[in-house]
Amino acid sequence: MEQLKIQRDFFRTHRTKDVGFRKKALRRLQQEIIAREDAICDAIYADFKKPRFETLAAETQFVLADLKHTLKKMASWARPEKVGSSWMNWPSSDYIYKEPYGNVLIIAPWNYPFQLAIAPLIGALAAGNTAVIKPSEVTPHTAAIVSEIIKAAFKPEYVTVVEGGVETSQRVLAEKWDYIFFTGSTRVGQIVYESAAKHLTPVTLELGGKNPTIVDGTAAIATAAKRIAWGKFLNAGQTCIATDYVLVDSSVKQKLVEELKKSITDFYGENIENSPDYARTVSEKHYSGLKDMLKGEEILFGGNTNDSDNYLSPTLVNEPKLGSKLMEGEIFGPILPIISYENEADIDRHIAKYGKPLATYVFSNRKSFQKKIIDTYSFGGGAINDTVIQITNKRLPFGGVGASGIGAYHGRTSFDLFSHQKSIIKKANWLDIPLRYPPYTMPLKFVKKVKHLF
Repeated sequence: MEQLKIQRDFFRTHRTKDVGFRKKALRRLQQEIIAREDAICDAIYADFKKPRFETLAAETQFVLADLKHTLKKMASWARPEKVGSSWMNWPSSDYIYKEPYGNVLIIAPWNYPFQLAIAPLIGALAAGNTAVIKPSEVTPHTAAIVSEIIKAAFKPEYVTVVEGGVETSQRVLAEKWDYIFFTGSTRVGQIVYESAAKHLTPVTLELGGKNPTIVDGTAAIATAAKRIAWGKFLNAGQTCIATDYVLVDSSVKQKLVEELKKSITDFYGENIENSPDYARTVSEKHYSGLKDMLKGEEILFGGNTNDSDNYLSPTLVNEPKLGSKLMEGEIFGPILPIISYENEADIDRHIAKYGKPLATYVFSNRKSFQKKIIDTYSFGGGAINDTVIQITNKRLPFGGVGASGIGAYHGRTSFDLFSHQKSIIKKANWLDIPLRYPPYTMPLKFVKKVKHLF
């Protein structure tokens, strides 16, 4: 692959290891994004009618905030970090040096096609790597604007974009990279992981899962419904950390359903299809899959479709069976199953079935219940009495666990993710204790005490 070859040659010049070089590069990226923000919004709208507000908040301004923070902090992140030395190595000074891996491949998804291409790129460049970005072919207008921005900001030997479909992905994955960053489905993540394993390439996999939201009998139901509906139907449900299904105490289920209906209507009006604030399903294939999930289900609200526009309205489904198509895997669309529970054993039965999700949310005024969910179940991250907001704090690492992902990023975590931590001990010459050298004269009973000197 020609793009990778020229980037390998460029990386060997060591220019990317200069922090000043990295800063200038990120500032160019910042300027190009600001100059093309309207074009980015237009491109994403052309791909799946994402509202301008959502594009600004969750795509361009999200990335610009990350850039601003990284530019401010990266010099301090890049400095060698002094750590305490052990008595065994005295006299010495011990450090952790941060060095780039080298040539990075970033494979971006279609649901947040700008943010999820550029946010990992910021971390990769801040850490001193080169990068090849493979945007999703499902959002071609956004892929084109990403390519335009990258061409304007960088020379191809430093950063470039490779567009194309499945065959292109297969071609780039066949190469030996120094690091691969992938965002997408668990199924494709497994393919990426297998490809990386052939070359022992380290990876970050940002995947998904069946994210539960648990609402107990003490929750503030009206507020819970508003926050659940917002997080679920943002981007027409095409958000990896959105609620996938709600487990609600049977005593408050009806009230929650009514409040969800009210919130949806308040957000998008009586005629949701005409709302400027509601996106569309990204492709005909994905849209058809969502419609299939609804077959045979009891719809409490919504379920309206328009095949000509991939339109599926916000939809509430009543008590789907665990073995149904709707509950087989991640929904990734504007369908929200509502499932009642009688006791905590019911909660466990549902959550345990789906492994470790990317997110879990709890609505409850009982601190003991909140703590129990956090302590009992493994998941990527989450929130108490809200949804989705954990992604907005750059001080919090974002990533999955188990089948929902490997590795985390955002803020300082992104820099560390794309940096190899090189351990260095600088030993003084003015003293050289002979005890470690043969012939070994130290009594063995003292050797067993050496551990106290580390």
